[in-house]
Amino acid sequence: MNVYDNAVKVFNLCKGLPIGVITWGAGSIGHASTATIIKDFRQLLTEGDEKHKWRLDRGAFTVEAVAQHLREFVFDELYIPAFQVPQQRPDLGFIIAGYSSRAPMAEEFKVEMRGGNLDGPTRLRSREETGMTWGGNPEAVNRLLAGVSSGLPMVLQNLFKIPPAQLPQVMLTIQQSLQLPLVLPAMPLQDAIDLADFLVDLTIKFSRFMPGAPTVGGPIEIAAISKHEGFRWIKRKYYFDRDLNPREVFTRVTDPLN
Repeated sequence: MNVYDNAVKVFNLCKGLPIGVITWGAGSIGHASTATIIKDFRQLLTEGDEKHKWRLDRGAFTVEAVAQHLREFVFDELYIPAFQVPQQRPDLGFIIAGYSSRAPMAEEFKVEMRGGNLDGPTRLRSREETGMTWGGNPEAVNRLLAGVSSGLPMVLQNLFKIPPAQLPQVMLTIQQSLQLPLVLPAMPLQDAIDLADFLVDLTIKFSRFMPGAPTVGGPIEIAAISKHEGFRWIKRKYYFDRDLNPREVFTRVTDPLN
């Protein structure tokens, strides 16, 4: 197993629009990295082509439609042809989030390939609900926020003989009793940013000391999407030093006397 600390997991899907995507799981499909695939998808949303009539109308687009297009592009066109044997298909997931045109509240949709099967696009919560979603390596956050380990169902079944059919309700009851409600509707954006930073940093340190390869690490990237400011980077790693790649700035001065 190779573990890289500099994979890109957060993307702006269309510059100037309040919509973005995060990814976890497999770092590539075939020879193309997941980052390259998302950038190819972004180009289709920006420009479109003869096959993909997906160019976003800035005045009339929906987050759900973008999630559906992502499913078609990644799963139908790339994932299935690359991994034709179901048992060899790696897990790969995406969350597409943002504001549809003229929508008062944000939306989140998940597209996930797990065990070779597709799930989604699935709406994570209604527009009126406030909450938090995490994935990838969730053990640290599960224990802190939900109050349980991902291994608890197996313990309950093997040691306490809880019937498998009752496990979902038992787990739901335990989580509802122990979970920490850290996200509130009136939470300022800066506090939400700080919370996300803390939870990712916690997971990095948790992964470092767990047995096995540290599967979470590297610089933390954070983006915030708001209704009026749109997609804004909070933390971002750059591969190209700005001092070595300056952008030329042209200034035109008009003399009113000539």
